[in-house]
Amino acid sequence: MGNTAHRGGQVRGPWHVAVLMGGWSAERPVSLMSGEGVAKALEGRGHKVTRIDMDRDIPMKIAEARPDIVFNALHGVPGEDGTVQGLMDLMGVKYTHSGLATSVIAIDKQLTKQALVPHGIPMPGGQVVESAALFERDPLPRPYVVKPVNEGSSVGVAIVTEQGNYGSPIGRDVEGPWQHFTELLAEPYIRGRELTTAVLGDEALLVTELRPKSGFYDFDSKYTDGLTEHICPADIPDDIAEQCKAIALRAHQLLGCKGTSRSDFRWDDTQGVEGLFLLEVNTQPGMTPLSLVPEQAAKLGIDYAELVERIVEEAL
Repeated sequence: MGNTAHRGGQVRGPWHVAVLMGGWSAERPVSLMSGEGVAKALEGRGHKVTRIDMDRDIPMKIAEARPDIVFNALHGVPGEDGTVQGLMDLMGVKYTHSGLATSVIAIDKQLTKQALVPHGIPMPGGQVVESAALFERDPLPRPYVVKPVNEGSSVGVAIVTEQGNYGSPIGRDVEGPWQHFTELLAEPYIRGRELTTAVLGDEALLVTELRPKSGFYDFDSKYTDGLTEHICPADIPDDIAEQCKAIALRAHQLLGCKGTSRSDFRWDDTQGVEGLFLLEVNTQPGMTPLSLVPEQAAKLGIDYAELVERIVEEAL
């Protein structure tokens, strides 16, 4: 493999990095943007880059490239759920971000609760329900949220309200995640504000508040320029900001995350600290120009290329 050498505990390059991107999840377009950004940043720093668009021939492509390390820029299944991690473990290839066990747990919102809530991490209650059961009765009092158990980027999230247009009970023929997933996670709806905190290595960065121009912070709001206002650092009380950072770092450590992660919160600002709930931990946060981890890093003086190099260095 490449020409990476260790000197005094430091990893020095230049490295040969295979950037793994694309794939076939609902988040493919985002992953392609993340991967291209990472590839250009590494090339700009003098590293050799091989771009790999994830397909079923991935073991052969990685073997042929013989990189020092794979930068995992995939989002969603199979790049974020342990599948690709297990493959690279079998191949003996180093890779960025979290490992197999962490990825399996963090992609599954219910498993994440089981791992974190016993340690005092505040998360919403809820239950996994068969989608077909929603056509008979509501699993929780309205308003409530239903979402796929193991998708990211707000794919398939629906807020069911008294006045909503889904019907009561939900109409079998009404478009929603119940038409695309056999099981869904139902959680109480937490009114209030959308907050997110990135962790890099062993440090929580900042808190960003996300204010969609309309509706809620869904897939389109996340990845369409101009649809969501990012307030970074968030205009929130110091105790809430510190609590967000403490919870994000603790969740990162409890789950065994590596490199970078991003924790998403809802905060009911009428309830103080008691109104703060962790929704999920993303082990493969986006690295696009609109993404939250690069934005928080930049506010702390870490430019995009340095951020990418730091993620690679930790994995090496």
